[in-house]
Amino acid sequence: MFEYELQQIRTAEMIREADNYRLVREAVRSRRAARREAARSGRDDTEGRVHSRHHRRSRSARVA
Repeated sequence: MFEYELQQIRTAEMIREADNYRLVREAVRSRRAARREAARSGRDDTEGRVHSRHHRRSRSARVA
């Protein structure tokens, strides 16, 4: 009987973990969709993007 109760507890725990995982994935998908939509609507601006993803570093003088 004890093993059965442990199995029931473990099953309920696994179901909760799966539900949490699904919620996290759904939140990530929603965030990505919102980001894509914002990028799409931002393309129509005449100003364009303020900054790019490219990181610029200043060049240092080379030693001969």
